[in-house]
Amino acid sequence: MELMEMMLNRRSVRKYAAGEIGDEQLDAILSAALLAPSSKGIRPWEFIVIRGREALDTLTGFRQGSGKLLSQAACAIVVLGDHEKADMWVEDCALAMGNMHLMASTLGLGSCWIHGRHRFAEDGRSSEDFLRERLGFPENLSLEAVLAIGLMPEDRPAPHTLDELDRTKIHLGKY
Repeated sequence: MELMEMMLNRRSVRKYAAGEIGDEQLDAILSAALLAPSSKGIRPWEFIVIRGREALDTLTGFRQGSGKLLSQAACAIVVLGDHEKADMWVEDCALAMGNMHLMASTLGLGSCWIHGRHRFAEDGRSSEDFLRERLGFPENLSLEAVLAIGLMPEDRPAPHTLDELDRTKIHLGKY
């Protein structure tokens, strides 16, 4: 599959079919994250892999509204950035998230980015504080997002098309 086709097929998937993600699939997704470009090659990211129904269910309250989709996911990857190592940790983590999204789609899996930075848990705390309490990551790490991953449902979202792109967003030479 060529890169443009991969990008057209990548969709945010919020409902998943029952089943587990294989170790090889998960390793490919994590490898894609580690291959992401990073400012000055610092790679300030850290990833926490969450598997198992009970563990995932304890995290559903981490984000108001959106966290509930973890109750259907086969696994989740919590993406953290070391704000003491790099001032570009947010951008670097976003690139890693994008790579994981594309790899999951390429493997025929569904995934959804659940933003966590500057968001709130169901109990009113910050999403970061909620996850730090449950997952034990240190203070120098800040929450970027959680990637929910699951088996693609039968009603797979249709791919994007090049015709639907809003080319008015492109400005040549000046605005």
